[in-house]
Amino acid sequence: MQAPSRQLLRALRAAVRTSLTSTSPSTSTTAARQTCLRHIPLSSRTLSTTTPSHDQLHSRTRNRYAPKHAERGPKSTEDTQTDFGVMDVLGHVPTPATSVDACTSDGFHLDNGVKTEGGAGVLLVGGEAFKWEPWRCMDSNPNNGTPTATLGTMLDARRGVLSIPSQSLGLLELVHPKPDLLIVGTGGRLWMLSKEVRAYIGEVLGCRLDVMDTANAAAAYNLLAKERGVEGGAGVGALLLPVGWVGVKAPVRR
Repeated sequence: MQAPSRQLLRALRAAVRTSLTSTSPSTSTTAARQTCLRHIPLSSRTLSTTTPSHDQLHSRTRNRYAPKHAERGPKSTEDTQTDFGVMDVLGHVPTPATSVDACTSDGFHLDNGVKTEGGAGVLLVGGEAFKWEPWRCMDSNPNNGTPTATLGTMLDARRGVLSIPSQSLGLLELVHPKPDLLIVGTGGRLWMLSKEVRAYIGEVLGCRLDVMDTANAAAAYNLLAKERGVEGGAGVGALLLPVGWVGVKAPVRR
């Protein structure tokens, strides 16, 4: 379709003005539309001006035997129905006391009623919960009363690598039997652990490692702690940093 020329547009405007002054508004509108349609150059292919309905569009794909309504009748009272509640194999397993009920911005709420705050993490192992502040092991002056190290001290923001001091994991060396799986939650977002931390957990402690953000780590710990238990060689442990910590921005290189 080609655009109308200037001469054609001027002729159309003149015809519309003439019809507006000589006829009523409804008649002039109809005349103007007829004039425009008459001068529009259509292609040789005939175009349909009717829009197909929804039923026409889906007549070939719709199942003609499908019900025309959503009502399925009264609720069945047969005793052969599947009770999905009975199929829950963990429904009668007691929830561990160290399960995480909520992750706050600066702490955690555990199933046993314990609540932590102040930006400290938690170490969950052997059915016990411990307040965990690994960055204090990196403090150069631990006896000055005011710690200088913070959670951001452990993070290399440029490489996106989180270094957890091995001194803060000394408790795991005393636990026997050690958890088979150790879940690490790195705060509000996922950070990679350094090679030294991975080697220490895998080779020295002999634990398998799974790293994720704290929200997903808490959910995974709750499920696995209920399924596998928290005691024994097949148990699961967790190292969780506060979900409100998302790291620090990397310095801009100039």
